[in-house]
Amino acid sequence: MELRHLQHFVAVAEDQHFTRAAERLMVSQSGLSASIRALERELRAPLFVRTTRRVTLTEAGRALLGEAERILAQVRAAHEAVAAVQGVLRGTLALGNEQCIAGVNVAGLLAAFRRRHPDVEIRLRQSGSQALAEEVAAGRLDLAFAYRTRDDSDQLRSVSLAGEPMTLLCHPGHPLAGAGPVLSPRDLADEVFVDFHPDWGPRRATDAAFAAAGAHRTVALEVNDVHSLLDLVDENLGVAVVPAHFRHKRASLAAVPLKDTGEAVYETVALLPPEAATSPGARALMDLLDNTRNGAGGAHDGG
Repeated sequence: MELRHLQHFVAVAEDQHFTRAAERLMVSQSGLSASIRALERELRAPLFVRTTRRVTLTEAGRALLGEAERILAQVRAAHEAVAAVQGVLRGTLALGNEQCIAGVNVAGLLAAFRRRHPDVEIRLRQSGSQALAEEVAAGRLDLAFAYRTRDDSDQLRSVSLAGEPMTLLCHPGHPLAGAGPVLSPRDLADEVFVDFHPDWGPRRATDAAFAAAGAHRTVALEVNDVHSLLDLVDENLGVAVVPAHFRHKRASLAAVPLKDTGEAVYETVALLPPEAATSPGARALMDLLDNTRNGAGGAHDGG
């Protein structure tokens, strides 16, 4: 099995189209098709279902994709490790992060990283915590800053960044704004909620808090960005339970602490592959983060 066969396979799987994948790889479409056929012959299984408009993975193709991505990531890491030993850090740093992550100023960290390592190409993807965890485990990302998932596999390790309680945000004219210094999730059962997609860390933390209190809630307004959530709450269209640091992003809102949430706190982490599979770029970024945090004496909000 040749590496170029795996590279071609992954490209077609990502683009779901032979012509687009061939253009991206800068190879002929006939050469790409021949490469895929050679891989299918070696594995004795079809990898794609081909139609006139697109191609989709077969069951065998889906099984191969994750392994192929991990192999290619390890090969890339090997090249970068050799370059690092020679005193030059180059290659690509693929980073994922969730919006408004606590514990790290992502933009500032990447700017400092680029100043130190100008030969490294930085790629950034923003998504929900669960998706980011899967991307790191599959080798598509070198590391990610995200909410700690409770189902971490042996393909992931976590480095703690920050932990904070969940807080209720509501319009200052809302009855809950003057309900007292502390509320329980059970006090909120009849409220209209604004929240994120279930893949997001704050949503997962809120769901865990309500489950720990044995309280049910219904999310009526679901968004995928922090500013939309705050806008909806600011218009008194619903309330939101969010990490405490969100309060500082919209001073006009009332914030009420929560109780009876068990161990459900918003904990943010750096998600990395196992130590042996961690790329030199990811190691350098984590070293820089450690130096920044130790020098600043505290956590930073990624905005």
